[in-house]
Amino acid sequence: MKDYIARNIRNVAVLGHGGEGKTTLVEALLFTAGAIDRQGKVENGTATTDYDPEENRRQISISAALAPLEYKDTKINLVDVPGFFDFAGEMMGPLTACEGALITVGAVGGLDVGAEKAWTQCDKHHNARMIVINNMSRENANFEKALKTITDKYGTHIAPIEVPIVENGQFTGVVCVLENKAFTGEGKTLKEIPIPDSVKAEVESCREAIMEAAAGADEELMEKYFEEMELSTEDTMLGLRKGIVDGSVVPVVCCDSLTRVGLGKLLDNIVDLLPSPADRVLKGVNPKTGEAEERTVSEDQPFSAQVFKTLADPFVGKLSLLKINSGVLTGDMTLYNANAEKTEKPGNIYYMLGKKTNAINKGVAGDIVALAKLVSVSTGNTLCDQNKPIKYADIEFPAPCISMAVYAKKAGEEDKIFTGLNRLMEEDPTITITKDAETTETLINGLGETHIDVITKKLASKFGVDCLLQDPKIPYRESIKKKVDVRGRHKKQSGGHGQFGDVVIEFRPNDDPTNTDFVFEDAVVGGVVPRNFIPAVEKGLRENIRKGVLAGFPVVGLTAKLHDGSYHPVDSSEMAFKTAARLAFKQLDTASPYLLEPVYRALITVPNDYVGTIMGDMSKRRGTISDQKTLEDGEVQLEALVPQSEMFKYATDLRSMTQGRGSFSMEFVNYQEVPAQNAKKIVESAKKDDDEEE
Repeated sequence: MKDYIARNIRNVAVLGHGGEGKTTLVEALLFTAGAIDRQGKVENGTATTDYDPEENRRQISISAALAPLEYKDTKINLVDVPGFFDFAGEMMGPLTACEGALITVGAVGGLDVGAEKAWTQCDKHHNARMIVINNMSRENANFEKALKTITDKYGTHIAPIEVPIVENGQFTGVVCVLENKAFTGEGKTLKEIPIPDSVKAEVESCREAIMEAAAGADEELMEKYFEEMELSTEDTMLGLRKGIVDGSVVPVVCCDSLTRVGLGKLLDNIVDLLPSPADRVLKGVNPKTGEAEERTVSEDQPFSAQVFKTLADPFVGKLSLLKINSGVLTGDMTLYNANAEKTEKPGNIYYMLGKKTNAINKGVAGDIVALAKLVSVSTGNTLCDQNKPIKYADIEFPAPCISMAVYAKKAGEEDKIFTGLNRLMEEDPTITITKDAETTETLINGLGETHIDVITKKLASKFGVDCLLQDPKIPYRESIKKKVDVRGRHKKQSGGHGQFGDVVIEFRPNDDPTNTDFVFEDAVVGGVVPRNFIPAVEKGLRENIRKGVLAGFPVVGLTAKLHDGSYHPVDSSEMAFKTAARLAFKQLDTASPYLLEPVYRALITVPNDYVGTIMGDMSKRRGTISDQKTLEDGEVQLEALVPQSEMFKYATDLRSMTQGRGSFSMEFVNYQEVPAQNAKKIVESAKKDDDEEE
């Protein structure tokens, strides 16, 4: 692959709903441009960008993958991005690295939620975009209906720049409205033909829509259009390009990935309409002074780049994919990691085609390259010239919304699991690993059940360790409702010194119900319990509140007042009084003990059409809606208080209820009493677990 300057580079993320043919489209574009010798298939496991064993087994994309090609003296870096919501984090890095995006929409089903989410993220990341109505050769494909679903949603943003040619029910070519020319043939093998009479009216309608969209992107063009009701081809292209860059205009094209009809013109449109990185101004800060910094995407600027994805391989090691934002990268440079404040030597520089690495001499501003074995570097880090440092904003990834407890399948392999998980966290920032201090469980946190399942499969395939997943244990609490006065008496005689401790303790709920801490009160008078043994009583109680009398959960909201007792001048000891305290504590079963459960605040964002469904479902989960408000984009945010135990699989259920349009976040609020019916089941389950352990 030859050297290119920034103006002749296009970085394009390929986005859309899962199953709409993104990987097949990328494969077809690679083959059309001659980057690969034969067009692979997802179902055969031969697609260039689906190379992970789990991708081949499931026949879905799991990880974003690079696919560069050369076309008309332009390097196009395609990034194939997964469309399934469990892997939404894979979209964030590529959208940071790419100036443009292709959003795929099926010719049969039209606009779907995956395409809508891709549009929203393009808005957020300021990416130019083009909508590709794909799979035009499928049965029941209908360009007009698919286009209507798009224009109904996005209105005047949409500019259809192609019209399909369908002959005898077969998709054979496209009319390029901008050129006012018709072409048939597959790939780059194009034959110009007269525009068919059957589509002339549609072509004229699209031409007017394009002129209106182009005029709307520029005030001068708008005035000219109102005066003349016409724009020249040059003015139309000028306004169109400007509107595409600022997001006010989104062109729509059509093609079919399997027959490759329309792909030659799609490549033309990528080169002609989507922006290059050149002259883009990127903002950051000086990591040493905190002052604002800027870089223009140009080779004559100081070097800077941002890592947008990390690949972890047990054999090759770590590969860091980075977008060069300014300057030139060579293998003998010293790179400064502005986040870790450490230096790195890049060594070999590669471009990647799927899983294949190809060495190159240098990387230039605007291009995407890979570096191996950078020790201090993580996804989102900025690499730069140490003498001219800059740090770019971190890449924002979606927060995990589902957790599972992970256990080693074989005893003694816990360390291998943690090592493998830490490596996979480098590859996927949406995975987090946490240790629950109370339940002692290790939790894998991710974006969905499939996401977590894929993590475990990668542990097995990449690191040779099997694990088991379970629902996390709920950190219940116990407390009491009434005051009791109990005696704990420990007396043992076995020859020589015996053991004797005697305490009378009043247990009561805390005066302040919000104070869940254990409170110990010393109310002993007259020396009935010697002063030197009182700390032992408190210590004995504190040790025992870790496991309550009801179901073995920690006891909270408890005040213990030691007010009476007795001792033996010879046989009493600290150990004896600790034991006496334990015996007193065991009598809490007479104080109306009850269970408490953690309650979370859930913020659930859904389109208005689903509000009733969510409210009804939340009621079934013992949740209560505490607030409701309409957001700027028209969606509704519901605030609910709901027990943690009811929310384990909510990420999956919410997607099902809202066709993938809902999202949520949770934060701990407090503990509340468990209803009696639920508490009974929890106590029975806890006792069963204790019996099994014994």
